[in-house]
Amino acid sequence: MIKLEDFQKLDLRVGKIIEAEKISNTDKLLRIEVDLGSEWRQIVAGIGKVYQPQELKGKEIVVVCNLEPKVIKGVESQGMLLAVLDSEANPVLIVPEREVPEGSKVS
Repeated sequence: MIKLEDFQKLDLRVGKIIEAEKISNTDKLLRIEVDLGSEWRQIVAGIGKVYQPQELKGKEIVVVCNLEPKVIKGVESQGMLLAVLDSEANPVLIVPEREVPEGSKVS
C-alpha cells in the first residue's frame, strides 16, 4: 500500500502521438514522439508486436512524465506510456474515453 501523497507525486498527462517508428534490430520496440501540449517527448515502448507505427499516429495516450530518462537500445526514452496486458499478455494502451487537450493532467 502507498499513501495518497506518494501517488500524487506521479505526473500523468495525456499526450497525442505525432510520430511512431520501429527501432531497428528489435522485435517489439517503437520510438514514439508525443505532443504533451507544452513540449514534445520521445518514448520507447515495447508495443510493436501489437501496434503498427502508422496506426498510432493521432492516438491519445496516458504518459508518466516525471520518470528519469533512460536509454533503451541506444534511444533515449523520456517517459512511459500506460498499458494493460490482455488475456494473451499483449499490451493494450490506456486511452481517454474522449479527446482532451494535449498535456491534460490525469488525476
